[in-house]
Amino acid sequence: MTDDVPKTQLVSGGPVTGDHRALKENGQQKDYVVLTAEERAKGFVRPVRRTYLHTPCGTSTTMSQAIAETYARDPSFYTGTFCVNCRGHFPLEQFVWADTGDQVGS
Repeated sequence: MTDDVPKTQLVSGGPVTGDHRALKENGQQKDYVVLTAEERAKGFVRPVRRTYLHTPCGTSTTMSQAIAETYARDPSFYTGTFCVNCRGHFPLEQFVWADTGDQVGS
C-alpha cells in the first residue's frame, strides 16, 4: 500500500474482511469500514458530527466516534448510511446532520 492511499480497518479494530457487510438481525452490518486512527489523526476537513436525521422518517441515528471521524476526515468516504428506525442502509441524499440540516457527506 502506498503512502497516498488511506489506510482502513473495521470499527472493531480488525482488518477489512469480505464478510463485514453481512447483516445482523437489527439490519446493521456485522462491522463497518473506517479510516485508521492514524489516518483520522491527520485532521478533519469537516466538524465531527455523530447524529443525523433520516429525512423520509424523521428519525435521528447516532454513529460511533470512529465512523463520525471518518466522515469528518473524508466526507465522501461513504455512499450511504444506516437508519435505526427503518433498519436499513440508504443513500446519503436521504440524511442531514441533526445540528445543521446540511446533507450528510457534503
